[in-house]
Amino acid sequence: QVQVVESGGGLVQAGGSLRLSCAASGTIFSINAMAWYRQAPGKQRELVAVITSSDSTTYTSSVKGRFAISRDSAKNTVYLQMNSLEPEDTAVYYCNAGGLTYLRRRFDSWGQGTQVTVSS
Repeated sequence: QVQVVESGGGLVQAGGSLRLSCAASGTIFSINAMAWYRQAPGKQRELVAVITSSDSTTYTSSVKGRFAISRDSAKNTVYLQMNSLEPEDTAVYYCNAGGLTYLRRRFDSWGQGTQVTVSS
């Protein structure tokens, strides 16, 4: 089994910054990619940023230039540095990890989510 745990959410004023962390643990053989999603009230969950095992990154257009995703492969941890936050960034942020277990079985695991609230 693979567990994913997020941390670092909170309340911040518009223009402020937050850093989210996400650690994957368990029977992990390899991780192909880790990603951050978010879901605002009444909206569908959307992909925010993803980083692959080769450190390739992709961002949704609304966060480009403001958010940065990075990883520590030795710790199976991914970070999301969020700068110049806007009220529209308010959402529950979820971490997702995908890869192979020791038994070479694919896993696709989600965290429980962390709330980010940006006040105007």
